[in-house]
Formats: sequence, structure tokens, C-alpha cells
Amino acid sequence: MTAARAHWRAVGRGSDGGVDVAVVDATGSVIERRVVAAAQLAQEVAAEPDARWVWSDTTAWYPDLLAAGVRVDRCHDVRLCHAILRDSSLVTDAAGLRAATAWDAASADPTAERDVLFALEPAADAIPRDLDSTLAEFARQARAVAGATDPARLRLLTAAESAGALVAVELHAAGVPWSRDVHDAILTDALGPRPRPGELPSRVRELAERVRAELADPAASLDSHPRLLRSLHRVGVLVESTSKWELRRHDHPVIEPLLAYKRAMRLLSANGWAWMDEWIPVDRFRPVYVPGGVVTGRWASSGGGALQLPRMLRPAVRADEGWTLVVADVAQLEPRILAAMSGDLALAEAARGRDLYEGIVARGTVSNRQEAKMALLGAMYGATSGDSGRLVPSLRRAYPRAMALVDDAARVGEDGGSVRTLLGRTSPEPSAAWRELQADAAEPEASDAVRAFARSRARERGRFTRNFVVQGTAAEWALAWLADLRRRLAEFPAAGENPVTGRAHLAFFLHDEIIVHAPVDHAEAAAEAVREAADAAGRLLFGSFPLDFRLDVRIAASADKS
Repeated sequence: MTAARAHWRAVGRGSDGGVDVAVVDATGSVIERRVVAAAQLAQEVAAEPDARWVWSDTTAWYPDLLAAGVRVDRCHDVRLCHAILRDSSLVTDAAGLRAATAWDAASADPTAERDVLFALEPAADAIPRDLDSTLAEFARQARAVAGATDPARLRLLTAAESAGALVAVELHAAGVPWSRDVHDAILTDALGPRPRPGELPSRVRELAERVRAELADPAASLDSHPRLLRSLHRVGVLVESTSKWELRRHDHPVIEPLLAYKRAMRLLSANGWAWMDEWIPVDRFRPVYVPGGVVTGRWASSGGGALQLPRMLRPAVRADEGWTLVVADVAQLEPRILAAMSGDLALAEAARGRDLYEGIVARGTVSNRQEAKMALLGAMYGATSGDSGRLVPSLRRAYPRAMALVDDAARVGEDGGSVRTLLGRTSPEPSAAWRELQADAAEPEASDAVRAFARSRARERGRFTRNFVVQGTAAEWALAWLADLRRRLAEFPAAGENPVTGRAHLAFFLHDEIIVHAPVDHAEAAAEAVREAADAAGRLLFGSFPLDFRLDVRIAASADKS
């Protein structure tokens, strides 16, 4: 057995509640195989700290290992990698992957209670868990990568995606340190004291009474959209919706208390006391992250609203005693990614060492920062009207390579094609209905209405593919950032026995922001690790291209952004 081969291990459900463990090579061929008791798996994994573990789904295997005190350094998540390789345009022959439809099922629920490994049977549509099925799919993936037009990119992408899966489980296990007392104080200040079950807080009731008084209707229903519209129409507020943007265009005494009522109810329903009791029973918020939950590769969350943490509640994210938070945001991540992907040196120069939008202004492309932001986001998201549409031509003249990249991606999408990220994640093909509509519009006898609708749907798809290449590559950079930072933090001195939370560790992630929970004595080193990991991610994806990923890094007791 060679040293290289010894680094690959695979696991799968065995018979009689045991676990099949195999030594495999990079093609999925079995070198050794044996069965161990489920209770012994943690010891097996702990005994191979340098191995890369091949398994069906990280959410099905890693939570139990982590609960047993075992941290896994590397893995290959077969389910997540299947989704990437099945659709990647870099794969020259994906027929076998597409035929393996069992691997298209959703992941296991990482929050499900398990007394012991495999104590709960998987759902009927769950992916396979046995070793033979796992290795058969792993072998298909190895062949797909080996035969791809750019194997190195796909190897990097699948490794990053699998590392992200480990991070997601660790983030859930670690939790976000949270102060229920601070959370309660914020709610009390905004809504009034916590009410009895079934009642509204005092401030919400007062706002509702003010709105009903201005509507001259003591029984007005404020939470029913059609009924509220009718009440507004009766007092002369002729709106088509109750969105804050439309309401603000009207000058009427009901507007201010109504908007305040809507904000209060949104806070109460999304992050009020009931939410706090459900998601933060003690001192940790434990969101469930879903790596690759968005087609671009961005993460999603399952419950808890982890990716919609309101600014108002951030002061409740509070470090434990003797610990602190290292909070880091990437400034203008997607525009910087666009500069690097396109090789646009002028745009990279605008971003070097400063706010990118201010750099655009300094070049004289637009007159102020707001215009720069509006124009660049408009270019990436396909704005064709209003101020964004007016400003985009200026960007095309100043940054032709960057604008050509997104313009070309849009044209491909409008024509029904697919685009891919830097590392090879590929956008979904248009639906059969979309193609049928475009075909109908191309017929000589097609009506003007059908042709107009087809053009609208084509432009809509173009806006999607325009942003896909940038947002997807930004997600890849973020995965590389997370993976490198996770590795660096694992080398920090231990401050406890837990393999993750016993030292400085990742506690939160949201697209372009991370929070590290660290002992106070290790905070400065953790902040430096965050910066170094960002630099390393840039070099990994873009080599020596002269672009920096500017971070706002702060060390504080809470995540407050005010």
C-alpha cells in the first residue's frame, strides 16, 4: 500500500448496524475493507487524522463524530460533489452521473436526534448510505473529473465544497454565542415588555390603535393585505400594495404609524420571544446551514433565518466571558471577483487598498460613490433602466474587460445557453417551457404579444446568467476562505477539550462575513489568520493577479454594527 493511497478512507452503512470501513485509492478502488461496530467508528476516524474520508453525505456522518469529540480534517462529500459534476460543462461525459438519480435526493437533517449512529432509518427518498453505492458514485465522479476539460478546477471545487460541508456542521455544533438578556432588552425597547401568550406587546397594540384611528375604522384588519388595502383606499391612500416603498410616496397621517406597525410585527414574528425560545433555548443560536443550497453555490439555511440576521439584534451576538469576537466583512466582494475573473487591471486598480466604489469615482468614471455602486451593481444584475441603466455605459468605457464578461454571460443566457463559474459550477439549463416559448416566438405567424413575452423571458434569463458567473465565483472564493481559515484555527492552542469550540473557531458565516469566537488572548492572532486566509483564497483562485480582498476586521465583545 502506498502512502498516497493510505490517505483515502471510505465509510458506509454495514449490515446488522455495523459500519463498513475501506481503504481506497483516488479512483474508488478498494484496497482493504472491514466492518466495525457503529460505536467504534469515532475511534477509527480519530486514529486516521490525515485521511480524507469519502462518505455519502457529511450531514449524515459528521455530527455524530463531532459529538463524540472527533474532528475530521478532510472529506469528500459524494452527494454535494455529484450535484456539481452532474451539471458542470467541464465534464465531457456526465451520462453516468445523470443516470445515478438516487444521488439527487436532499441531504439528511443534521438536527435530527440520534441516540446512536444509524438509530433512525433514512427517509424513503434519501440518498444511499451503504459503502458499495457510495464507492460506485465516487468512482463515477473520479472518472468524470479525470476526463474533464479542466480537471484541476473541478478537483479544487469539489474539495472546497466538501470542506464547506465540514464547516457547516461545525458551525451548527458550535453555535453563535448569544445573550438572551440582551435580546430581551432589545425586544422590550422596541415592542414593550414581553406579553402574555396570545397577546401583542404594548407598543404594537398602541401602534395598531393609532393606525385604526387614522383609518377611522376601529375594527380594521392590519394583517390582511386585501382588507388593509380597502381601508387605505377608503381614506384616500390609493396604493396597489402595502410595501414600504409605495406607502412612502403618499402624504397621509396613517403612513408613519402603519410603517412602524409593520416593522414591529416583522420583528415580533421573525425574531421575537417565540423565535428566541425556539432557536436560543440557552446561550447559543444554532442555525442549520445548507452548503450549495442556492444554484450559484451560495449557502442557504434551513429554519432560524440564519442568513437574515437583522442588524437590530446583532448586539445580542455576544462573546462568552474571557472570549471575544473577531468579525470580518469583505468589502465589495462580487465587484472584486468580477475584476479578477475578467482580468480587468483598471477595475483591480480602483479596488487596490481602498473602497472600490471610491476608486471608480477617483478615476472620474462617475461623480460620486452612490453612482459608482449603482452602476456596478446594475451591470452585474442587468439593470437596463433608471439611474443604473444610465450609468452602465460609462463603466463599459472605463472597464471594458469586466463589462464584456458579464455582457457575454447575459447573451449566452438569452440564447438559452449555460454559463459557469471560475471553477466549473454550471448554471441550470432553461426549462422546456422556456425553450418552447422561444420556439413559438420564432415562428413567422407568432403574434407581437408572444414575441414580446419571449424577449422578456430571454432578458430575464440573461440577467440570471449575468450574475451567476460572478456570484458563483464569489461563493467559491468564500469557500476557499472558510477552508483555509478553518485549517489555521485548528492549529491554535487549545483552551478546552472540545475539538472545535475548545479553541478559536468559526461561529458564523454569511456570504461575505465571518465571525470567529476566540479566547481574548488569541484574538489578535485570529484576526491575522482571517486576513491571511483571505489573501490565500485570492491567490488560490486568481494566482498572481494584482487584486486584494479588502477586509473590515474588528475585535469586539459583540457583533453590533451600529
